[in-house]
Amino acid sequence: MPDDDHHRGMPSRTYRAGCWLAGIGLLLALIGAALVTLPGPGYRWQLLALAEAFTLLRWGAWIGLAGAVFSLLALPLLLTDRGGRSALALLAGVGLAIGGVSFGLPWALLQQARSVPPIHDITTDSANPPAFRAILPLRRDAPNPARYGGPSIARKQRQAYPDIRPLYLQVSPERAFAAALEVAKELGWRIVAATPEAGRIEATATTFWFGFKDDIVIRIRAMERGTRLDIRSVSRVGRSDLGKNAERIQRFSAQLTRMLSKGAAADS
Repeated sequence: MPDDDHHRGMPSRTYRAGCWLAGIGLLLALIGAALVTLPGPGYRWQLLALAEAFTLLRWGAWIGLAGAVFSLLALPLLLTDRGGRSALALLAGVGLAIGGVSFGLPWALLQQARSVPPIHDITTDSANPPAFRAILPLRRDAPNPARYGGPSIARKQRQAYPDIRPLYLQVSPERAFAAALEVAKELGWRIVAATPEAGRIEATATTFWFGFKDDIVIRIRAMERGTRLDIRSVSRVGRSDLGKNAERIQRFSAQLTRMLSKGAAADS
């Protein structure tokens, strides 16, 4: 039975409840989005400690979820009531979308972290990993050490990333060095040192959101036939790298292989 507000030409109680829920939902969704978005730049610009940034990220996720729930509850009230207006229903939809994304992004990062081992040092040669030299002063205050973690880390890496292996290239060490340096620059890494005579390239990659710095060392050695290239990527902070170091090595290896294959095809 319609309520008395309809007879007086006023919005119904259902409609007014939907308005309140939509407004609260959108407000919470926007707060959640801000708390999820700002910790990255805040940490990158050294305005927040890492623990504080992650705390804000967690709060943003839960507040965003609350905003999505309020917005979802508002939608049927605004759409089914005779006094409902499409603009306010759209507002509730916006709150649902923003709140969902604010919760979904941190949730996806959490799932990614759970899907990979809690390691942050990945190398194609775990028996004799390439060592940092020029980058060591830059890692002086880094929580994660530059030394390799040993057999336990190697075992976890083999289980999670069995495809991380040395590259055996049918080119000279000089050609391999030049191509590796070019690929590193194309990937946006900051080159710290490049020493052709030592077959060594050291660089730093910076992640987009939080500005985490991961250091890379590439070692190139002549073989009886061709060249062996090993690469190591190590995060400066964080127990887990969310798989980023392995992803970086895989991308570098694939891009280097493509570049050398195109060069070989052009020479033939």
